[in-house]
Amino acid sequence: MSDKPKPIFDKRIFWDVNFEAIDYDKKYKFVIERVFERGDTPDIRNCRRYYGDELIAEVLLNAKYLSAMTMYLAAAVIDRPVEDFRCYKLRQSNPELFPY
Repeated sequence: MSDKPKPIFDKRIFWDVNFEAIDYDKKYKFVIERVFERGDTPDIRNCRRYYGDELIAEVLLNAKYLSAMTMYLAAAVIDRPVEDFRCYKLRQSNPELFPY
């Protein structure tokens, strides 16, 4: 991964961290989850080019929390059912009281 040029992401995705100091190789789980949670289509494409679909699938399937919308988007991108996601299983075992 390190021989590739750094991916180009919108700074708004990483508003709460030092954007210039992000190590894309060491913090790959954080970056992938954050891009899928807050990024738009070009950001997700750049993430897929940099990390590859296999690593992205591994990270997203094992993520402890993804919003419902992100989980369904990720399921479509990596072509896996939502039932395979860890966060889906955790959500099913801890349902909300009144989901209004």
